[in-house]
Amino acid sequence: MRKLAVGVTLILSLQGLNEQLKQKLTQAIDKIEPKCIEWRRQIHQYPELGNREFKTAKLIAAHLKELGLEVKEGVAKTGVVGILKGTKPGPCIALRADMDALPVVERVNIPFASKEKTIYNGEEVGVMHACGHDTHVAMLMSVAEVLSGIRSELKGTIKFIFQPAEEGAPDGEEGGAVLMIKEGVMENPKVDAFF
Repeated sequence: MRKLAVGVTLILSLQGLNEQLKQKLTQAIDKIEPKCIEWRRQIHQYPELGNREFKTAKLIAAHLKELGLEVKEGVAKTGVVGILKGTKPGPCIALRADMDALPVVERVNIPFASKEKTIYNGEEVGVMHACGHDTHVAMLMSVAEVLSGIRSELKGTIKFIFQPAEEGAPDGEEGGAVLMIKEGVMENPKVDAFF
């Protein structure tokens, strides 16, 4: 949750919000922690490889829609973009999380360990979140919820970008950040700062 708090604090410092609102947000971060942990464990247990993040994208999109964000799905194959518009003029700040797992067998004995297997480049492989992308997604979903709770105080727009295929697309496919940029993720609204 430290990264979540740092992320929200960064947005707050860019927004110039007052101390009372910062305190409200700190409480909201503490409150969302159990939900963030639950999302992380769910995503960890059911990981998906690059350009195949269908369940993950569905979970993200449903959550962002529930928050009342404008949601774009299928960006760069399975990417999701949520747009939170504040009520005051200001910049467009983009926040990104990577969604894909790796073709690795999980060997850790935890209740939410991945048992997933799939075909990757013609071979059967295990699938595991070995780089923390499950955590990145859960934290960005949490930040979206926290910031949507204060949308009337936000200056400008926050663009939540959930990127597929950060680890690379399967052989013969395009994917990842390059494809997201090619498909216009940095526009409409134009991104002024990206984290």
